[in-house]
Amino acid sequence: MPTLMWFRRDLRLHDLPPLLDAAAADEPVLACYVLDPRLRASGGRRLAYLYDALRDLRDGLNGRLLVTRGRPETRIPALAKQIGARSVHVTGDYSPFGMRRDAAVRAALGDVPMEASGSPYLVTPGRVTKGDGTPYKVFTPFYAAWRDHGWRAPAATGPSSAEWIDPADVDGGVDIPTGDVELDLPAGERAARAQWRDFISDGLARYADDRNRPDADGISRMSAHLKFGTIHPRTMAVDLGNGAGAQAYLRELAFRDFYAGVLREWPESAWQNWNRSFDGIETDDDDDAQTRFETWKAGRTGFPIVDAGMRQLAETGFMHNRVRMIVASFLVKDLHLPWQWGARWFLEQLTDGDMASNQHGWQWAAGCGTDAAPYFRVFNPSTQGDKFDPDEVYVRRWVPEYGSEHYPEPMVDHKAERSEALRRYGEIR
Repeated sequence: MPTLMWFRRDLRLHDLPPLLDAAAADEPVLACYVLDPRLRASGGRRLAYLYDALRDLRDGLNGRLLVTRGRPETRIPALAKQIGARSVHVTGDYSPFGMRRDAAVRAALGDVPMEASGSPYLVTPGRVTKGDGTPYKVFTPFYAAWRDHGWRAPAATGPSSAEWIDPADVDGGVDIPTGDVELDLPAGERAARAQWRDFISDGLARYADDRNRPDADGISRMSAHLKFGTIHPRTMAVDLGNGAGAQAYLRELAFRDFYAGVLREWPESAWQNWNRSFDGIETDDDDDAQTRFETWKAGRTGFPIVDAGMRQLAETGFMHNRVRMIVASFLVKDLHLPWQWGARWFLEQLTDGDMASNQHGWQWAAGCGTDAAPYFRVFNPSTQGDKFDPDEVYVRRWVPEYGSEHYPEPMVDHKAERSEALRRYGEIR
């Protein structure tokens, strides 16, 4: 009897554990992807990446990928019934949305099992716990335990791992849509593997020194590929040695795993303060606050490093991680706006927008999350720019009118707003 391989956040053929299970009985496998109507809530760039990655996956399968449209709890059981599938195989999804979706699909499948293997992470969320079985709330001890736990070697899979069913023989296929925005980097497994090879050969050794410098080409730009699973972090980890750059990079992969585990354990933290003591902090949400928010989004704050980051985001769907921290601090501590406003805007704009990393990165900046930057640590955007973009290379790339009469004056007095942020923090202590 055939099996069904349902692709989700794993749009690749190499290092794909559920493919081993799907092909284990030497029976034909139907590769499918379901265009869930709820995907419309994703930002345009994420949809563009998804569509391009699906085309790349289809090419890797010599056209043998069925793309269908509808709610998964309807389409997956219908496909399984149509081909007489004995089982459905997936990569485990530990996001709140993914877990709800998968529960609905399992219920709808009835007697046909849906078997999950692996996850999009080096260590599956929930595996690394404290001695008493409770989840870690602080990154540093998690990181030590995570490294001790370790991870498996990459799974030996590829295009020839299965006999693929021709989608022309199955009803319900649709064309892969075309995205309505242009991506600044190519999408898909081939692009991900090529980009990683380039970074290993040319960027990894400098990563520890250059990763905080938006004016330097010192980052990997692998975040969107990881978001969509066009490469697995195991594939990347085998290339990381003991050098400073490699260990700094591994730590970033650990943060990704940590935040995924936090969201799995506290799903309400997607949009609520993880540290509920911050629920009482005063934030602004009136008409004037909305005007300040629009100024921030447009990159017209009068603080060059903030404006450069917001314009990079708007034009490319990407922002350097150091700059993400700076613009987030500015929104919540200089403008006193809810972190959820900024998090939602990022998810609308970012190609690599990931719920766990994005939401908890914002809560780090706001001081209300795990391992949060203390609320009394308020980034000074001017000194941050001087430190990390000392020659103004990054600023002048994205804010060409900087230094001219056309560039706005600072929209707030940072010193005064820092004092106001500390006053508000003091009221909830």
